[in-house]
Formats: sequence, structure tokens, C-alpha cells
Amino acid sequence: MTQTSTSARSTLRHHDREIIALALPAFGALVAEPLFVMVDSAVVGHLGTAQLAGLGVAAALLATAVNIFVFLAYATTAAVARRVGAGDVPGAIRQGMDGIWLALLLGAAVIAAALPTAPALVDLFGASDTASPYAVTYLRISTLGIPAMLVVLAATGVLRGLQDTRTPLYVAVGGFGANAALNAALVYGAGLGIAGSAWGTVIAQNAMAAVYLAVVIRGARRHGTSLRPDAAGIRASAHAGAPLLIRTLSLRAVMLIATAVAARLGDTDIAAHQIVLTLWNLLAFALDAIAIAGQAIIGRYLGAGDEEGARAACRRMVHWGIASGIVLGLLVVASRPLFIPLFTTDPAVRDALLPALLVTALVQPVSGVVFVLDGVLMGAGDGPYLAWAMIATLAVFAPVALLVPWLGGGLTALWCTMALMMSVRMATLWLRSRSGRWIVTGAVRG
Repeated sequence: MTQTSTSARSTLRHHDREIIALALPAFGALVAEPLFVMVDSAVVGHLGTAQLAGLGVAAALLATAVNIFVFLAYATTAAVARRVGAGDVPGAIRQGMDGIWLALLLGAAVIAAALPTAPALVDLFGASDTASPYAVTYLRISTLGIPAMLVVLAATGVLRGLQDTRTPLYVAVGGFGANAALNAALVYGAGLGIAGSAWGTVIAQNAMAAVYLAVVIRGARRHGTSLRPDAAGIRASAHAGAPLLIRTLSLRAVMLIATAVAARLGDTDIAAHQIVLTLWNLLAFALDAIAIAGQAIIGRYLGAGDEEGARAACRRMVHWGIASGIVLGLLVVASRPLFIPLFTTDPAVRDALLPALLVTALVQPVSGVVFVLDGVLMGAGDGPYLAWAMIATLAVFAPVALLVPWLGGGLTALWCTMALMMSVRMATLWLRSRSGRWIVTGAVRG
């Protein structure tokens, strides 16, 4: 074996170790997050159907309010990782603090907007007369936890940028356990009903935010970094996050359009669509874990001025994305006899579900590439391109998807349009990655 091939293998092993070390804990933390809603649903479900329906509406509104600000994690990861790569750890923590202050400001704005409008928002989502009071109660109380949720996003980005995905995993698991215990104690022990569930979640979220802040503050003191808000730094964080906000909103629009089209296809198809969408979201957790590793690794390489290292890491992560997609697709096909009966016994729903599941399985290698390149470009701070690429994807997807009912297509046709959407995303991201224009080195992307 030549020295060159030995060196190449060693480099690949190094990249693999980095990806695994960051992606596995990130996957655990991602999976722990939706368990909060599952615990709330399990506890509230025993109170009655109206309470559970109210929780469903309120949880959807809360998820929307928090998820549109996911850029707090993504943009902070990239900015902090660049500083780390440049050897400026104090500057990295200072950058992270700017993201945390931005999270607090956005959280306060959401509270100010959501508290007085909670009844109108619940009505807009079509809650029944019996479920509406419970939805309003849960939404108003849980809204008080939104600043903590946004701080968790920003602080998670700080730690990921510092190449630490283990701490977010530990905090997520601890938060899940605290949330479960508090829900049971407040709903049943204290007899607070659905309000107890909301307060339990708020307390757990604030406890998680407190742990994150303690970790970041300890690091700031160790490196002599100021904790005071810096107006210029907060504006820079908002400026970096704005394109990612546009990207996220465009992606949410894709999902809303798909659900709206499925609803027009009839009760059977919308039921099957929700099952496929549940699986789609579960698969996304696995692929997003690799993307998170990509954000942290690419940002660090570019901050260190290592263009070739960034290119090599990108290539290796694309291989990981393709391989992961193939494995996930095969798992979907192999597990369908076990998966489908868990959700439905209706023969009509099963018939509609099966071909759509196969489409989902086939598109997983494409999804693997999309998630990885999304993470690479986020790590590079290439937000404006990601925003325009997602807007272009939405412009292609929307008319094609809306034509499905008009042309007499069913759920399989709709999920073929979802496959088209992912293919367009892959094309736009692949072209950008091949161009090399995303490679901008330095502690700050100019």
C-alpha cells in the first residue's frame, strides 16, 4: 500500500470519527425534543377528548412559533464554529452570547403578540367550542416558556459551534424526564388539569435554559468574555439569521401546501398522508443529525482557513448522506408490515399508504444529500443562497402539487411531487457545492 493511499484512508477515518462523534449525540437530542409533546399528549389524553383536542391545536401553534426561529441554532452554530476554527474561543462565546440575547428579545416579542391574540389564533386553527377553552389555557401558559425555548435553540447552537453535541443530549434527556414528572405531579397530584401540563412544560423548558446559560456563562468567565448585550452583535446575529428564516418559512409552506392538497383528496388520503408525514419527520431526525455535524465541522474548517479540509469534509459527508439515505430507505421497505398496523387497520388507508411509503423510501438517498449539503452551506454561512434556493424550490413545487387534485391524482402522485421537491433542492444545493462559492474563509464571513 502506498504512502498516499495510507494517508487518504487516515484522512477518511478522521472525518468519519468527527462526523460520528457529533452526529450521534445530536440525533439523540433531536429525538428527545418531540417527546415533550408526546408526554403532554399521554398525560392530557386521560383528562378527556376535549382537553386532548385543545392540546393538539395549542401544540401546533407553539411548534410553529418556535420552529420558525430555528435559525437561532443554525446561524449561531456556523458563526461560533468559524471563530473556534480561527482560534478565537473568547470571540466564539461572545458571538454565541449575541445569539442568546437575540433569542430573549424575540421571545419577549412573541409573548407580547401571542398572549392577547391566543383566542383568535385558536379560532383560526378551527378548534371546536368544547376544545377551544382548553387550547387557549394551554397556549397562554406555554407561551411564557417561549423565551426559554428560544434560548435553548441559541445556546444549543453555541455548544454545537464549540464542537460539543453531548451536552445538548444530556440536557434534552434531563428536560424530558423533568417534564414527565412535573406533568404527572401538576395534572393529577395538584389537580390543575391541562393548565398543570402547560406549567410543567414551562418549568422544564426554563430549567433547560438555565442549565445551558450556566454552561455558557462558565465558559465566558473562563475566557474573560463579557456577558453584556452588544447592539452591533445582536444586529449581526439577526442579519445572519434572516435568510435562514426565509428558508424555513418557504419549507414550512411546502409542508402546508402538501397537507392542504392531501385534505382535498378525501379523508382516506389525508389519513394516509399524516402517517407518511410522521415517518418522513422521523427519518429527517437521522439525516438532520449529519447536517448538524456538517454545520459545526465546515464552520471550523473555514474559520481556520482550511479550504481543502472543508472540501474533503463536504465530500465525505455527502457519502454519509447517500449511505444513510439508502439504509433508511431499505428500513422503510423492510419495516412496512410492522409500521403500518401501528397506525391504521383501515384497508382503504393501507392501500393508499403503501405506494406513498415506497416513494418515500426511494427518495431517501436524495434526502440524505439534501440534508448534508444544507448543513454544509449553513456551516459556511451561505444563508442568502439557501433562502433563494428554497424560494425557487417552492415556486416549482407549489403549482405542480396544486395540480394533483385537478388532474385526478391521488396520494401517490402528491408524494411524487414531494420527491420532485427534494430533487430540485438537491440540484440547487449540488450546483452551489460544486461551484465553490460557498467557501469563504476567516473568523467572520465577509
